[in-house]
Amino acid sequence: MTQAVIFDLDGTLLDTSDDLGAALNDVLQKHGMPQVERGVYSPAISNGVKALLEVGFADQLSEFDFATLKQQVLDYYAQNLAVHSHCFAGVKTLLEMLLSRDIKVAIMTNKPSFLTLPLLDQITPLRDIEVVVCGDTLAVAKPHPEPLLLAAKQLGVEPAHCIYVGDAERDIAAAKAAGMRSATALWGFIPSLEEAHNWSADLNLTNPESLISYI
Repeated sequence: MTQAVIFDLDGTLLDTSDDLGAALNDVLQKHGMPQVERGVYSPAISNGVKALLEVGFADQLSEFDFATLKQQVLDYYAQNLAVHSHCFAGVKTLLEMLLSRDIKVAIMTNKPSFLTLPLLDQITPLRDIEVVVCGDTLAVAKPHPEPLLLAAKQLGVEPAHCIYVGDAERDIAAAKAAGMRSATALWGFIPSLEEAHNWSADLNLTNPESLISYI
């Protein structure tokens, strides 16, 4: 019986694509590089700043100091966390449905706490979620299962009674390693439908509200 649902953040609950893309394009502009469009940067978002820089700078990335570029992206993003970011369609309704069924909810993201917590404060449907485990909460992050196990512990729910929903292969791997049911958010920043299905999640969800039928 499902007693809790734990969610990834970027690409699962929140469409943060355009704010992160703006941060990348700001840095590209600083260094005289051409801008990139949403279709280019969105699939990279769930893989972090390194992946963003790789798609932005492509084969010229090695010509720049990576640490400097990464800090510039983070600096811009930290000042512009929720200009465009919003919950995916159906997320608010799903959270309300889970609450009505007394299903506990948590967030487990690899995003660092200095970005995650201020962002959640600006997104009304997510503001009251009390259990939030970030990428720097522990010494390990996904695909290691420990952050998910910590989220389950803080919720007071056994891992076997949790579903973890995410949009990256590491999310599915972490859920399996933690002994949780895994669910792929096919509406998120997946590389392709074919690749996402190959992750062999327990559930492949086409929209947030569809999760309810598996609770």
